[in-house]
Amino acid sequence: MQEKEFLPTLASHLIAVAEANSGKAPSERELAEHFTVSRGQVREALAILEAMQVIERRAKSGIYLCKERRGIEQLAFFARAGLPLDPRQIYEAVEVRKIHEIKAAELAAERATEENFARLEVILDASEKRIAAGEGLSQLDHDFHLEIVRATQNEVFYNLCTTFYVLSENRLPIYFQNANRNRQSHGEHQQIYEALRRRDGALSMALMNSHLRGAMSYWSELLEANDGETLQ
Repeated sequence: MQEKEFLPTLASHLIAVAEANSGKAPSERELAEHFTVSRGQVREALAILEAMQVIERRAKSGIYLCKERRGIEQLAFFARAGLPLDPRQIYEAVEVRKIHEIKAAELAAERATEENFARLEVILDASEKRIAAGEGLSQLDHDFHLEIVRATQNEVFYNLCTTFYVLSENRLPIYFQNANRNRQSHGEHQQIYEALRRRDGALSMALMNSHLRGAMSYWSELLEANDGETLQ
């Protein structure tokens, strides 16, 4: 098994066993035997999970999950690996993303280059074609919003927002199954683009705020529907 595949596979198994065993994970030896790999390979993977505070090692006791210390990096890892996520944490991450993106719209109106505008135009054109074909905008929505963040010319800001997007990318296709939602989102994207083109920071912020309310409402309803559960 390749390293990129092994880490999420091991993590998924480790978490499942640990949650059924009061938080205690299998030992290095047990994991190596289960996956038929060397203990060295297991040890390297566990070191990564420990650095991310997914697990912790307790002297003379074993390996345990760090359930109470899951930060944005851990949540992003779980999302990429297809592991269950806590709805409350997802909602809160989307809420923070909303705050960031509203500010990003203001900065993008001031700093966006012609290259940024050209990429946004390509995304909008592709969106129109997908809508005409009856297809969803999940990936293009992702691209549109991140291009606005990229237009702030702040690499740290871009990397931060990219991490937040990982938490919802597996659920965006579900969000965009609704044809009316696709059309409405595209229309709002066009309005935001036009405000950015006019270098109107205040209007760009207002439009982005209004646009993201729909996503927040969706996550709020999902949170209530899945209260006490985890999301895939």
